[in-house]
Amino acid sequence: MAGVTSKKEGHSDPARTLGLLWGLRGKAGRKGLTVEAIVAAGIELADAEGLDGVSMRRVADRLGSGAMSLYTHVPGKDDLVDLMHDSVLGGLYADLDEPAEAPGGWRGGLAFIATRNWDLYQRHPWMLQLVGMRPVLGPNTVRKYEAELRPLDGIGLSDIEMDSVLTLVLTHVVGTARLLVSVGATAEKSGLTDAQWWDLVSPTLERLMDPADFPVSGRVGEAAGTEFESTGDPVHALRFGLDRILDGVAVLIDERTPSDPGQSEPE
Repeated sequence: MAGVTSKKEGHSDPARTLGLLWGLRGKAGRKGLTVEAIVAAGIELADAEGLDGVSMRRVADRLGSGAMSLYTHVPGKDDLVDLMHDSVLGGLYADLDEPAEAPGGWRGGLAFIATRNWDLYQRHPWMLQLVGMRPVLGPNTVRKYEAELRPLDGIGLSDIEMDSVLTLVLTHVVGTARLLVSVGATAEKSGLTDAQWWDLVSPTLERLMDPADFPVSGRVGEAAGTEFESTGDPVHALRFGLDRILDGVAVLIDERTPSDPGQSEPE
């Protein structure tokens, strides 16, 4: 999983990690050290410094404990990151029906899901590094999947289509969230906002580039730059793309729904 385990930490054991995720964690140590406290300290470090800032020793230092004490509760960094991943998903929804009960039917439910995941990545940007890894099959991860599928249940889609629609929405959120994080990191590293950067480069670009050679990109780029005061706007990209995705899902649902209320689906 994320991060490279040292020889001391050993290889991650999926069965062992599942036991930790589902609560087979043992008792608190003599100093009151628990899996929950270790996971919380790991999340605090990751939020502040990213996953590269998380190590068993640094977590131990944060808790005022020896590193070896941690290993009796969490065998290594890979296990810790899996536990952190599942933990932050625990508060995503109030209950399993919250997305399905959002105003606006299935479309409102998917928009609600997109917003919640977008906000999650703003609070915990290190979670973006874990996208695409093997799933963490912890209780909160499974509850998230259940809750996010419910708005799509019973509206005419097959099970595979339900999974595919949800994947499409979440993938779009991940892409735009990564873009937003990248924009922020670039501004922080350069010490310039996008507007300041453009003010510096545009005079030189205007001297070097003949607008007659690039009439379409020049016109569109100028319109976008004026609108967003930047080369792009991740928030606009999120909203625009989500609307187009949901428009497409609506067409798919219409194709699955008989036009005549009295007409049954073909066998």
